[in-house]
Amino acid sequence: MSLPRTDYLIVSCEHGGNRVPSHFRKLVSKSLLASHRGYDPGALVVARDFAAATGAPLFYSTISRLLVELNRPPGHPLVSTMRAEVLERYYFPYWRAVEASVDRAVKRGRRVLHLSVHSFTPRLLGVRRTTDIGLLFDPRRRREARFCDRWREALWARAPRLCVRHNDPYHGATDSLVSSLRNKFAADRYLGIALEINQRFPRGDARRWRALRRLLRITLVEVLALRAG
Repeated sequence: MSLPRTDYLIVSCEHGGNRVPSHFRKLVSKSLLASHRGYDPGALVVARDFAAATGAPLFYSTISRLLVELNRPPGHPLVSTMRAEVLERYYFPYWRAVEASVDRAVKRGRRVLHLSVHSFTPRLLGVRRTTDIGLLFDPRRRREARFCDRWREALWARAPRLCVRHNDPYHGATDSLVSSLRNKFAADRYLGIALEINQRFPRGDARRWRALRRLLRITLVEVLALRAG
């Protein structure tokens, strides 16, 4: 898959697994590890799909978010509660690696498109979430909004009944890895998009889940081709 010569795609997955190293297991509730609080089911396999289809570098973690919350910036309350050993071993190396990749590309004159892949629970606090796919971006960043418009249109063209919403179930400008990177890199150099997938797909019918993964992969490649054209 070819991108515009000035573009550089990276893919990340901050909540890719629910693994807890043995010497940290006493810090984590076993009953929560398999739930949406422990990790984002389906997110890592989609992130790997994207990386394989585009040749993009992939940054991911399989350590449970109950131990290390990688999608919140330094200073966030969730980060401030982490043990120093956890921060030094898992949190800071991950953030440094992603930021360094963006920084190198920007210094080479490239424009970075960063896709951060997540999934969300279909029901939260008793409320059913009807969104199938959420495309999260900062509305103040015109290029991010345009990219998400095009991706949503591509998804609807192939799956008109799929419920694809912008900045739902979360707002794209809230504290996260991509929002932190937006603060460090100009809007014409860095585009940060978070993809949110309803967990009813990876936790549901296997055939339907494979079809959605294929749809996401194909439409991403289509939208990237539009940028290259």
